[in-house]
Amino acid sequence: MKKEPPRPYATWTAPASFTLHEGNFASDGVILVTIMRSHSADSALVFEVAEEPKPGQVRVLLDFDGNTELLHLAESVTAAELWIAKEGYRNARLEIVGDENSERAGGADLAA
Repeated sequence: MKKEPPRPYATWTAPASFTLHEGNFASDGVILVTIMRSHSADSALVFEVAEEPKPGQVRVLLDFDGNTELLHLAESVTAAELWIAKEGYRNARLEIVGDENSERAGGADLAA
């Protein structure tokens, strides 16, 4: 999941939006197609949070172009590191849920 702030253009401003990763099509472990769907923040669609992350779980995050994308939510640092090794996100960082205000917030000591 990733979120984007409003983007001003010369003649109009695009509203804030968020993008959900819906799935991948792969063959022999190689991702061939990634399905992403973006939604405007002012859309009439209704979304519901099915489950909140639990303290101690680990977010796998990727920063690019001033945005942060949630790639995966793991049960532990070890599980997150294994997921990163399997998926190949070398620039991902880890963030422990419930530990956002500590010195390690944002994965400063957990860079993958």
